[in-house]
Amino acid sequence: MNNENEKEKEFEQWLKMLDENKFAKLKYILNEENPANIAEFFEDVPKKKRLFVFRLLTKDNAAETFSFMASDVQEDIVNSITDNEVRSIVDEMSVDDAVDFLGEMPANLITKILKNTSDDKRKVINEFLNYPEDSAGSIMTIEFVEFHVNSTVAAAMDQLRKNGVDKETIYSCYVVDKRRVLVGMVSLRTLILSSDDTLVSDIMEDDVISVQTLDDQEEVANIFKKYNLIALPVVDKEKRLVGIITVDDIVDVMEEETTEDIEKMSALLPSDDEYLKTSVGHLAKNRIIWLLVLMISGTFSSAIISGYQSVLESSVLLASFIPILMDTGGNAGSQASTLIIRGMAVGEIGLNDILKVIWKELRVGIICGVILSAVNFVRLMIISDAPVFVNLTVSLSICVIVILSKTIGCVLPMVAKKLKLDPAIMAGPLITTVVDSVSLIIFFNFAKLFVLGN
Repeated sequence: MNNENEKEKEFEQWLKMLDENKFAKLKYILNEENPANIAEFFEDVPKKKRLFVFRLLTKDNAAETFSFMASDVQEDIVNSITDNEVRSIVDEMSVDDAVDFLGEMPANLITKILKNTSDDKRKVINEFLNYPEDSAGSIMTIEFVEFHVNSTVAAAMDQLRKNGVDKETIYSCYVVDKRRVLVGMVSLRTLILSSDDTLVSDIMEDDVISVQTLDDQEEVANIFKKYNLIALPVVDKEKRLVGIITVDDIVDVMEEETTEDIEKMSALLPSDDEYLKTSVGHLAKNRIIWLLVLMISGTFSSAIISGYQSVLESSVLLASFIPILMDTGGNAGSQASTLIIRGMAVGEIGLNDILKVIWKELRVGIICGVILSAVNFVRLMIISDAPVFVNLTVSLSICVIVILSKTIGCVLPMVAKKLKLDPAIMAGPLITTVVDSVSLIIFFNFAKLFVLGN
């Protein structure tokens, strides 16, 4: 929090320099600052002054700062600068950053940008843009270090000194054969500590973890987490090395996937835009579809209540317990579904584990159900004037509802995964809706057994 406050004060000082025409001082400060912080500062700069401030940055700083900017600020800058400035920015950006940037731009701006990009870079960018949006190919970079399998350490180090400055990372270097098939990986540490006449093939690791261009980015993120990687090679169907994915790109993927899962678990359509920059109409559109689905699915609960109208008429008091039963069931189901969804997301739980999961949640449900049922029965006996058989009906219903809700909560996400759906859609509101119907059926059948019998 203190860092945020300090940053806000710093931004205020920079804006004051801008207002007081202290451009030389502001230029010096900005070009000494971290590009990510400068990009954040542009959010506070008035639109009519953004271009002027952008032109205070050096060529290298301008390109790097641009890659960190929010898409609306980038669009504003591109609309204002000259064609030569566009070429300079895109040529200085790494390919993966340029592809991410273009993915956020409207079609007319993409045309302007690509028209003013060097032929070689435009060809590479177009290749990247043809990969599916959530694939490994769409987030990889071609700026990596590769050595031929027959190179010596001395030749490899010479190559690294000559070309390494423009690469995404030099800590992990890759070894290919004459067909550019990936055959190994060698770290910078290993290169430095090896003698000059040693062959790269003698010091490389030949058991290299890699992904293919069309692999899903979420699977790539799981590989990064599992093996604690800083970079991961990407190969085509013939195992030829075509790019690498670095950990900074995967951090962005993890954030996107987590945000998407949270939105789905809350019955929202996923959105790529920041909340404060999203229009009211767009927010409403993202919410209304699931709200309609859940409202219509609530018809089942109404139908169940109507079907047991005679039970309610025999003891109106029963109606007062419906909310607590439905809430308890929904909460129990959501707990189970959240843990299972999380377990599948990080690779701890697979579809083959479904019987183990059901058995575990069944036992958890029994323990929780018995405790909740007992506590509720004692509570009702103390504070409620209802007959004992009504208290017994409610308490037994809670026990069975919790057991079934836990089971339903763990099974539905795994069923979704089996059907190639995102398990996150089976969380929160949807689980609650299913469990509500089950809870009512259980409650009314116990009521028929105990209440109508008395």
